[in-house]
Amino acid sequence: MFIDGLECGVYDREVFEELRAGNLAAIVNTVSFWEDAGETLDRLGMWRDLIRENADLVTMARTAADIEAAHAENKTAIVMGSQGSELLDGRLRYVELFHDLGLRVMQLTYNNQNAIGGSCYEEVDSGLARFGKEVVREMNAVGMLVDLSHVGNKTGLDAVEWSQRPVAITHANPSSVYPHPRNKPDDLLRALAERGGVLGLATYRNINGDWIESVDRWCELVKRAVDLIGVDHVGIGTDLSRKSGLTELNWMRMGRWTRTPNFGAGSAANPGKAKPVDWMADTTGFPVLADALGRNGFTADEASAIMGGNWLRLYRTVFGG
Repeated sequence: MFIDGLECGVYDREVFEELRAGNLAAIVNTVSFWEDAGETLDRLGMWRDLIRENADLVTMARTAADIEAAHAENKTAIVMGSQGSELLDGRLRYVELFHDLGLRVMQLTYNNQNAIGGSCYEEVDSGLARFGKEVVREMNAVGMLVDLSHVGNKTGLDAVEWSQRPVAITHANPSSVYPHPRNKPDDLLRALAERGGVLGLATYRNINGDWIESVDRWCELVKRAVDLIGVDHVGIGTDLSRKSGLTELNWMRMGRWTRTPNFGAGSAANPGKAKPVDWMADTTGFPVLADALGRNGFTADEASAIMGGNWLRLYRTVFGG
């Protein structure tokens, strides 16, 4: 069973057909970044329409059992996720309301400090705020997965400690393997694993360096992560952005908060969209990666856990089913 812990593309039938060609049992999509509550409601409504129009290929998942059922029916389950918490509009009660509408994964902060905590790009990480503690516990209560992918390291450690359920980093890599503000230090990764969480290793070129140049080379990065936190706590979160262009990229990086060019995980020397990875340009690369793990020393059970089993276990713990 293959599961992609985070994607952020523009979806249509062609992309859904790629999910099926890659035998994806489930993906976590990105419903929103900087969108407020009303805009996120619009996005959720759009996704419901899109799923309904392509019901022969995809279905919406609220529980781990929904993912298993979709897989049995040769469909891909879409797990609704957000890469920010602006959708709450500062209202704690909205956690439950968005959960009722199907949202199952929420990143505490995106690229900026907010009322919940600090981000990986701030010079000073404030840690988890009082409101952030309330949000984390509310997410625990309703069954929504806490995502720490873009948070600052102190905020991440605070959230791991405060959360009463396992949490995730859905799309990042160990900074000890490739230093980058978006990647995570060993102490945070170990704390996450000790509490039962999962790290989704990202195939996004900008946070991989030369580890991404071949699938076999990237398997070495997987080995390093497994050595660090154990095979039961490593998954895949590609951060694929199929069919997104400059408009979507600028929204992700700049939102409404700045007029100044901002390059996100890129740089002034590398300002545009990252070049697609040859072996993971879309989700048809998942079987290729599974095969590569096998020839690079992982047992069949270990490869199965990394490719989706660990995500499914975490989803069952947090979502239920």
